[in-house]
Amino acid sequence: MKSLTVRIACWSAQHPWKAVVGWVLFVALCLGVGGGVGTHEATTADYRVGEAGRAEAMAAEGHLERLSTEQVLISARSGPLGDRAASAARELTARMKRLPEVAGVAAPVRSSDGRILMVEVSIRGEERDADDKVDALVAQTTATQKAHPELLLQETGSASTSKGVDRQRDDDLALSEKITLPVTLLTLLVVFGSVTMAAVPLLLALSSIAAAVGLSMVASHLTPDTGVGTNVILMIGLAVGVDYTLFYLKREREERARSGGRLSSEALVELAAATSGRAVVVSGLAVVASTATLYLASDVIFSSLATGTIVVVLVAVASSLTALPALLTLLGRRAERRARRRAVRGKPSRRIRSEDGGRFWAALLRPAARHPLATLCCSLLALLALVLPLTGLRITEMSRDTHSRAIPAMRVYDRLNAAFPEQRVTHQVVVRADASRAAEVGAQLRALARRAAADPLFTDASRIRVSADHRISTLELRVPHLGNSPQAYASLDHLRHDYLPATVGKVAGAEYGVSGDVARYTDYPAHQDGKLPLVLGALLLVTFLTTLYAFRSVVLGLIGVTLNVLSAAAALGLLVLVFQHSWAEGLLGFHSTGSIGSRVPLFLFVILFGLSMDYQVFVVSRIREAVLAGTPTRQAVLDGVRRSASVVTSAAVIMTTVFVSFVFLHIIEMKQIGFVLAAAVLLDAFVVRILILPAALLLLGERSWWPVRPVSRTRPVPDNALVDVR
Repeated sequence: MKSLTVRIACWSAQHPWKAVVGWVLFVALCLGVGGGVGTHEATTADYRVGEAGRAEAMAAEGHLERLSTEQVLISARSGPLGDRAASAARELTARMKRLPEVAGVAAPVRSSDGRILMVEVSIRGEERDADDKVDALVAQTTATQKAHPELLLQETGSASTSKGVDRQRDDDLALSEKITLPVTLLTLLVVFGSVTMAAVPLLLALSSIAAAVGLSMVASHLTPDTGVGTNVILMIGLAVGVDYTLFYLKREREERARSGGRLSSEALVELAAATSGRAVVVSGLAVVASTATLYLASDVIFSSLATGTIVVVLVAVASSLTALPALLTLLGRRAERRARRRAVRGKPSRRIRSEDGGRFWAALLRPAARHPLATLCCSLLALLALVLPLTGLRITEMSRDTHSRAIPAMRVYDRLNAAFPEQRVTHQVVVRADASRAAEVGAQLRALARRAAADPLFTDASRIRVSADHRISTLELRVPHLGNSPQAYASLDHLRHDYLPATVGKVAGAEYGVSGDVARYTDYPAHQDGKLPLVLGALLLVTFLTTLYAFRSVVLGLIGVTLNVLSAAAALGLLVLVFQHSWAEGLLGFHSTGSIGSRVPLFLFVILFGLSMDYQVFVVSRIREAVLAGTPTRQAVLDGVRRSASVVTSAAVIMTTVFVSFVFLHIIEMKQIGFVLAAAVLLDAFVVRILILPAALLLLGERSWWPVRPVSRTRPVPDNALVDVR
């Protein structure tokens, strides 16, 4: 009762208005400071990994890096294309060349059927900055379209597509919020039966999200933001923010019901802080420690995801220690005043609903209580059945070809690929050698171009460029296949393993590599595969050590790690069943790529391990608390699970609602993340915590606490005073 958690809660309970005002000022300060320093966004260099990344760095050293390009397609609304298209192309070219954002405009190219004229425009600067510059190009395309109403001018490119994806994501998130917030509020109304009490978790979660957004802007100057941090803050912040508040609130109501009105609001808050408050802090630190393992992936996107998650979880924990006790005290005092007024009027006081679990949860626990071995075996077999599809898991990097066709630029992209197949994929071969060997490098690059021209996987188009100091040379080769096609990957394989060693590889001291979209799609999953053992190993160790610290039990630590791995693997197997096949496309609104996004599995394991610790810590804390009070382990398991079941499942429903809302997004990788996290939370809450965990603990009995059994602080309760689940 003298822990820091309790002392902070007691101060907030004794000075509620100061605590509430202080929290509001903290949120405002976070937003103000964040807005003042702004967001440091990741640069192109931050994304470089593998051979493609090394090749891009060499090209940038010689100022030969690939520029972001936009393609404008000019076609006739009716009739032949004629000379009017050439006139429009000249006007468009002149307009584009006047823009400071434009590095160059290529000569117009006519499609093989003569129906489309294409003008390609290069955007000055880094690829990551092109999104901020593309609006100026689109404006000139629109102006040229107005001047030539008889023609159809359409623009596509990586920058315009990225802008379209951003707009679509913003619209999707707005829809997600419209779904999540009302459902969360309704769930809380069912749990608490009070609008006021239901509003508290939601308001605290939203304020925590606001503060975290501001702090993440500050943190971005340490780990650059990739544009996904806010999405994660919204998703994780609402889930854990409501969860932590829910744990605290339910315990306060339980103690209030148990005391029968004999304890003050301050005393009830102190009891809740000493029990659920400690569990919230341990859970929050477990999520933070688990998520921090993502930094080991050495990937800017995972680092951004980790930063957003860590910041919002820490803020949510802080709100549960400061603002929440203050609000509970204020609400409790108001309830006490109402009770006194009712007593003066001679009206009976309102009955406080018991929070000790009900018949429904007792019924769910009955299989584990009566037949723990059978329950454990059946539950494990069911999860293992879901794990089996992982044998067919196929991981790929989600490319531009996977974006929703609801984006106008993507529909134009499809027209571009159909009319100009030679524009589909470009490989960039980059060579760095001593300037004295520039002629030899050039000769070998030309030999490489001839080999590629004779290969049906390539076109005969090529371009060689040399840096001003003659140290860096590049060769661009085109492939008439889509970037996610087997032929495109085969062409990269031919380059890297056959053509390059036989040509440029013969130049003494030359460094070389291949970059481009296909090279990136190949190297990124390979990079993740290389980091996966390190991250997962650290994750398992962190989970075990956190459980060991919380409960001083090696057995519980091993159980926690095993169950987390099993539930995550089962959820990932379910994801494979749904998203690698086409049977659920109409139901969930997606087009299967026959694969899972390369970031999804690692993100799932890390986030789920952290979130599972919420339930693990909360449930086992109740069991340990009962053991410390003198209850035998068997009855402590049944009572602890039964008393915590309602809050765990309520929290799971809320968290699932948040994650399911992301299934409605158009971005396939976000759909997969939302689906797999929702499935994992449901499996963890309803199978692992209600069936497997109690069955395992009942079978282990006193061995669950090895090597140190909790020492009873009171005399054991007689067996005839316990209520068993039968």
